[in-house]
Amino acid sequence: MPAIPVRYGRVLEIVGDLLKVHVPPAGSDTAEPPACLGDLAAIASADDGAGTESLAQVLKIDGERVSLQVFAGTKGISTRTKVRFLGHGPRAICSENVLGRIFAGTGELIDNGPALTTDREVEIGSPTVNPVERELGARMIRTNVPMIDVFNTLVESQKIPIFSVAGEPYNQLLGRIGIQADADVVVFGGLGLIYDDYHHFRRAFEDAGVFARTAMFVNFASDPIVERLLVPDMALAVAERFAVEGNKRVLVLLSDMTAFADALKEVGIAMEQVPANRGYTGDLYTQLAQRYEKACNFAGGGSLTILSATTMPGDDVTHPVPDNTGYITEGQFYLREGMIDPFGSLSRLKQHVASKTTREDHKDIMNVMVRLYADSKEAEQKQAMAFELSEHDEQALTFGRLFRERFMDLDVDMTLEAALDLCWQTLAECFRPEQLFMKQQLIDRYYPTETGAGEAAEREGTRVADAAQ
Repeated sequence: MPAIPVRYGRVLEIVGDLLKVHVPPAGSDTAEPPACLGDLAAIASADDGAGTESLAQVLKIDGERVSLQVFAGTKGISTRTKVRFLGHGPRAICSENVLGRIFAGTGELIDNGPALTTDREVEIGSPTVNPVERELGARMIRTNVPMIDVFNTLVESQKIPIFSVAGEPYNQLLGRIGIQADADVVVFGGLGLIYDDYHHFRRAFEDAGVFARTAMFVNFASDPIVERLLVPDMALAVAERFAVEGNKRVLVLLSDMTAFADALKEVGIAMEQVPANRGYTGDLYTQLAQRYEKACNFAGGGSLTILSATTMPGDDVTHPVPDNTGYITEGQFYLREGMIDPFGSLSRLKQHVASKTTREDHKDIMNVMVRLYADSKEAEQKQAMAFELSEHDEQALTFGRLFRERFMDLDVDMTLEAALDLCWQTLAECFRPEQLFMKQQLIDRYYPTETGAGEAAEREGTRVADAAQ
């Protein structure tokens, strides 16, 4: 759509990065409506409307009052500033050329590479896919992270967050999954990143040799807040085109969605919206759902999977951001003390692949391992209170230590099949077959008979005795 040449110059109010201008009714100066919600506008730096222009976006239309969020901030803007509406919303470049490139939240290239001015652009923020055009996800995305592949399998078209707190290595985990996941295209969206985190992601993708299939949209902590709101839409618009038109298996990584929600809150305050729970806007659920519901397994096309990081202020899962996110997504990964917690983590789609498209023992071994790890936590509590421990408690204590070392450590890197074999090996080192309460046919096929039952428990007892001496 061609740019509308009409300029409007009556600035009513400047509040923070918000600019409110008077726009005459449609038909007074132009045959077309001068502004639409979500459209872009160009704001001239000079009073006469000439010179350098900065971008802004229409956030609210109240009669003849139009509120604009200025991307670069309102510093230097006077009340005699001229505004020109462009007639379209923010757009993202969508072609094979975006792979291996880095963009700002506005969609502009920031990697000093060649321009992509001739590439096709698509508007962001399109509606989610009609449910009729969706297919049920039934294909596993391998990550080589045992706590995900074995216990909370990531499935194509799934939307799932990593719940964590500041200081936990959630960005390291997110980057590792992006590198090791068996996806055709990875689209990364960074929201409010400090430079160290940005450098970590870029260096990790480059060192692993996957940068050529990765597109990055980055908003730094020092960048304008409104650009932070555009990053998820930019990343998802590009990912959706690769999935629909290119039949690609696309993985979208977003970090951190709490920064996105905080940006919504700041804009809401500037817009004088009535705050809801803890100061967040009342449409927080809708805003998050509009992004997460982009995850889809397209009928006759590819798939779009969303994995995000969501920090919980004060490790409070009832905080509005994780609380609303939990209602939208299909499970979550809890990252605590540098490990994925098997109790708080959940993948609601894992039943579609466990023992169906994966090895037959996957579902049973997953359930038994978590049950016995729960027994080990109970045994640790009994030990801490100086209660007498049973034989099963002693075995469970040894099992719990091995479980943390072999599976929960984020440095562990192994395929699903290798992890399942190690699960059987760990069970055989700590428990006898009859203690597992599993299908006999699985025990006959996979239980390592050459390993003596209780062998590891005896070694653990010896180790503790030696340490005491």
